[in-house]
Amino acid sequence: MSIQLPFEKLSQWQQTAFCSALLERMLPNYQMFAESVEFGNVSILRNQLDLVWQWLDKNNRCKINYQAQLLKLEPEIPDPEAFDFFGVFPALDVCMAVMSLLQGMQDIESEGLTNVGRLSENSVSYYVELILAEEIDEGAPEQASISEEDIQQHPLMQWEIATQTELFDFLISAPENKQTCLKIKAMMLEEGLSNLGIEI
Repeated sequence: MSIQLPFEKLSQWQQTAFCSALLERMLPNYQMFAESVEFGNVSILRNQLDLVWQWLDKNNRCKINYQAQLLKLEPEIPDPEAFDFFGVFPALDVCMAVMSLLQGMQDIESEGLTNVGRLSENSVSYYVELILAEEIDEGAPEQASISEEDIQQHPLMQWEIATQTELFDFLISAPENKQTCLKIKAMMLEEGLSNLGIEI
């Protein structure tokens, strides 16, 4: 784990907003997977994330039936054994992140909310490792193995670390309102890319 943020310094509202913003960058990975293999319905995950954004708007707060949402999510979770395609792993991370977010909102004592940042980082780390392994295959035999540092230094991982840090730093002193939600959503989407660098 390279991203060590003092997450406990954030309120439940701030933690939920942090997770929701990261999921905006992760969700396109699920969409790409679902379209490629014709499995899963991205609109279910999109609706669940929209529900959370609505919950974050204290002036228009909705009630969430967490158990019903978790049951709805279950059939959308891909089984990595069933797909011979790298995209299944980031898609699975998206589902696990939505599940962790819903569980964390339901029970602040759980690790749910801290898991979302880890899942986003894991998606990037695994993807970077694949990219570096391909580069070795394509003729850089002098570098036969991939170190932790190689992954850390890759531009995609650097971007992930910078994004999570910037988001955390912004939220820690931001007011808990709809304006903050709109700002962080815009921050996450301004590059027009998912956390794996896929165009949204």
